[in-house]
Amino acid sequence: MDQPAALLEDVRARIAAAAKIARRDPAEVTLVAVSKTHPAERIAPLIAAGQRVFGENRVQEAQAKWPALREAHPAIALHLVGQLQSNKAQDAVALFDCIHSLDRPSLVAALARAMDKAGRRVPCFVQVDIGEEEQKGGCAIAALPALLAEARSAGIPLAGLMCVPPLGLEPAPYFALLAKLADDTGVAGLSMGMSDDFETAVMLGATHVRVGSALFGARS
Repeated sequence: MDQPAALLEDVRARIAAAAKIARRDPAEVTLVAVSKTHPAERIAPLIAAGQRVFGENRVQEAQAKWPALREAHPAIALHLVGQLQSNKAQDAVALFDCIHSLDRPSLVAALARAMDKAGRRVPCFVQVDIGEEEQKGGCAIAALPALLAEARSAGIPLAGLMCVPPLGLEPAPYFALLAKLADDTGVAGLSMGMSDDFETAVMLGATHVRVGSALFGARS
């Protein structure tokens, strides 16, 4: 087996093992292969191995490499997993099938306008500043109910909540808190867990894990 296929099989097996421990169906977990900074020639082997959901951090980078890949592979779903500037909302709605970084009222307004103009509704995860870190994007926990209400009023489909726990700390308490917030606010999806901690995230209810280096190797 070539390396991309082997890495993909390993990650899927680890997701399945973590789901089994939590008495969950592995099919409930969507693996988002985060291909940021990786060129099309490194993405193609994962597509050939059966991966169909990919994530990018930047709208401009995705615009440069994904149209040709998606023309060749129409079944691919593309997720925006990085921060989104309001002035890129129209481009994001045109290109992505899901957005994981809705985090402020101005972005709700920009995305709603873009979706109305495009005639398509793109599901969004609301990113929560789960560790109260000023340098990271994300909605403050206290502001979450109001932001969810604004998104619902604007007709934005809510996929769930997303978080990035503080670097270097045990992620489990933060994943558990996000799951509780989702339960309390009536949203179903949980986008949480990356290459170093996706198994913990799966055991604590993740519906989407965003895995990059475990599939592609370290970024240059």
